[in-house]
Amino acid sequence: MLFTDRADAGHRLAEALQHLRGEEPIVLGLPRGGVPVAFHVARALQAPLDVIVVRKLGVPYQRELGFGAIGEGGVRVISDDIVRRGRLEQADLASVEHAEAAELARQAERFRAGRPRLDLAGRTAIVVDDGIATGATAAAACEVVRAHGAARVVLAVPVAPPDAAERLRASTDEFVCLSTPFAFSAVGEWYRDFSQTPDDEVVSLLAQAAAGPGPAAPASSAASSDGADGSDVQEELMIDAAGVRLTGDLTVPAGARAVVMFAHGSGSSRRSPRNRRVATALNQAGLGTLLFDLLTPAEEANRANVFDIETLADRLTDATGWLRGRVAGPIGYFGASTGAAAALRAAASPGADVGAVVSRGGRPDLAGPLLPGVQAPTLLIVGGNDPQVLDLNREAEGALRCETRLEIVPGATHLFEERGALQQVADLARDWFISHLVTQV
Repeated sequence: MLFTDRADAGHRLAEALQHLRGEEPIVLGLPRGGVPVAFHVARALQAPLDVIVVRKLGVPYQRELGFGAIGEGGVRVISDDIVRRGRLEQADLASVEHAEAAELARQAERFRAGRPRLDLAGRTAIVVDDGIATGATAAAACEVVRAHGAARVVLAVPVAPPDAAERLRASTDEFVCLSTPFAFSAVGEWYRDFSQTPDDEVVSLLAQAAAGPGPAAPASSAASSDGADGSDVQEELMIDAAGVRLTGDLTVPAGARAVVMFAHGSGSSRRSPRNRRVATALNQAGLGTLLFDLLTPAEEANRANVFDIETLADRLTDATGWLRGRVAGPIGYFGASTGAAAALRAAASPGADVGAVVSRGGRPDLAGPLLPGVQAPTLLIVGGNDPQVLDLNREAEGALRCETRLEIVPGATHLFEERGALQQVADLARDWFISHLVTQV
């Protein structure tokens, strides 16, 4: 069985876990790659999502051999047999545990962003990873979960080698695995896209799960709902735009009075952790968001297409018309990199009814001579350590005839990967959209 990516694996795994829905489980993703899979499982099961942070304790002179594991809340799972046979000194064990405890605390704080750990006492806990190699970390996670008081521990993964699957099946209350191929060498070979999951994506997914209910609304009801009926809308959908069907993720909090459409940059997608981080901040402020891919998977294979700003802008314009038939209130654009050029070009098109535009590290120069036609209030956000793009945005600021502001995030580079930089982007975008989309309605 070959999976397209972790989202695809999560959808398929959720189908195999539907029998647990009535148990009101808690879903726990192993960082980092297990969290995107767990996110979709939690949404399908209408279950809360948390991260299970576990650190293996490796024998000092043979780190790949674990003598135990630690989890949050001071949970320790120690193999007395390995400690005894390895003749391990308590001072050495304490040193390893101290170092791993510090890293565990750092990861837990980073991933949860200040939210408390979910209480597992008496609950069914579903531990999810993106695949199993040896199974050591997954097994340790299950032991830690049980030590936290879970009444039932279920381990669920898309793929695992047969021998590891057999061991794990014997050490859990239930083991769910979609594929156990004999010709197994690495988890990544069973995914078309097994790109690394960055910390920011884990943070974003956990924040999304904490901000609203897990399930996606049925397409039939979400198609005509704007969240004004007191219920949130959250669904993956297909968008008809300029003769093609594009995949998108629509989130509309209950009572939302505006929706922001995201146009991602070259080399990115609607799953961009940076855009999703911003989208989460907007959702938490009561704004709806639509993240979608302006190119089909086949088109993305040709790099020239990501710089075809005219086509991207046409699709964004068509998608805007499509969205207006499904949600009420003003619509804004958030564009990143080359996506910002598409957003500005679409906002400059005749009859464009766009309430506000925000550009993050954008390439407004690619919108060409159409910039003076933009009427929507436009915020340009650029990193202070992104000199070429900063110069291009200064030129664009002079060319735009609408209300315009240039915000420079000190010390930030093009992707805003520096500590706190992306949060500043999210705060600036949130305030701009609320000021120009909501307060003026």
